[in-house]
Amino acid sequence: MPLAKALELAQEYDLDLVEVAASARPPVCKLMDYGKFKYESAMKAREARKNQAHTVIKEMKLRPKIDPHDYDTKKGHVVRFLKQGDKVKITIMFRGREQSRPELGFRLLQRLASDVEDLGFIESNPKQDGRNMIMVLGPHKKKTEAMAEARQAQEARKAEAKANPGRSQNAADADAVNAEGESDVEVEAADAEAPAEASAEA
Repeated sequence: MPLAKALELAQEYDLDLVEVAASARPPVCKLMDYGKFKYESAMKAREARKNQAHTVIKEMKLRPKIDPHDYDTKKGHVVRFLKQGDKVKITIMFRGREQSRPELGFRLLQRLASDVEDLGFIESNPKQDGRNMIMVLGPHKKKTEAMAEARQAQEARKAEAKANPGRSQNAADADAVNAEGESDVEVEAADAEAPAEASAEA
């Protein structure tokens, strides 16, 4: 079709003449509402980004002679990361004479892997890396599945909040208190671990 005729048709139907295959001979054009096309393309790209799952590797550091309470706290973080569909890099840090006992770190990593085997698996076996020993845990649950479950849980909370507005505020306050408590425990655990490290090196 001649270009002039195509332009005439586009004007007649109040559409745009868009070239879709410039390298073809003859070039291929299409009559369309270009503004609507751009809007729909942007919305599709936005929806694709929303559902896109980015692989995230979290890191958790432990000492070979970690206190049982500190271990439980660290394990709780690993459990949370795996439930979110994230990989977790576990690093055992050796200091001083601890470097001559790598089996302590290996046993600790095996213990942690066993404790969370329902949620994750050993993706990278324990290996020595200078003064550290590293292991990577992978989640059984895919990131997209974890994101879908998180969205469902969020929608359920919103529905409950609408049904019980007074109760939802109290629940939010309780969650905030619990979150503060967790952060305090983690800081205290880190502080408590330091003297033990110093005495071990001494």
